[in-house]
Amino acid sequence: MSAALIIVDVQQGFDDADYWGPRNNPHCESNIAVLIGHWRREGWPIVFVRHDSTDVTSPLHPSAAGNAFKTMISGTPDLLVTKNVNSSFHGSPDLDSWLKASDIDSIVVCGITTNHCCETTARVGGNLGYDVKFVTDATHTFDRIGPKGEEVTADELAHITEVNLHDEFAQVVETADLVASGFSGAII
Repeated sequence: MSAALIIVDVQQGFDDADYWGPRNNPHCESNIAVLIGHWRREGWPIVFVRHDSTDVTSPLHPSAAGNAFKTMISGTPDLLVTKNVNSSFHGSPDLDSWLKASDIDSIVVCGITTNHCCETTARVGGNLGYDVKFVTDATHTFDRIGPKGEEVTADELAHITEVNLHDEFAQVVETADLVASGFSGAII
């Protein structure tokens, strides 16, 4: 058995800075490429997740060019999940059913955005009993405005996500450490 790499919403529409605002972690995409390369070399399962927004003005709407995956998301995945909510476990086809049918009980989560679809996927995965690794430097997010009008930076949001997830829903890891540790993808 091996861990599935869950690559969440790495879509061209997230490059629209006018729509989303300032982002963090300029190394996100290159770290995702490292993970994909590692998983492909080992022959381990890879899942692509695509957000098909129901908002026609969103760069992620299926009719928008931004709905397409970024260039490092290439090749054929073992599973393609499409969704229009935050959790990759609430898309089609059903990720949980596929993981169980494939006898996989460990997942590695990366993608966009750290504090929305990636965090939600990790939380739901943890709640469903999966061993979850959250590769924080293979995610990125955007600055946000809070309910009282305060700006919260992308770096702050990423740190809060790490604190929220670590040792409760997931183990927070970094790309180089995961690969250098000899992570075999095997369930321990």
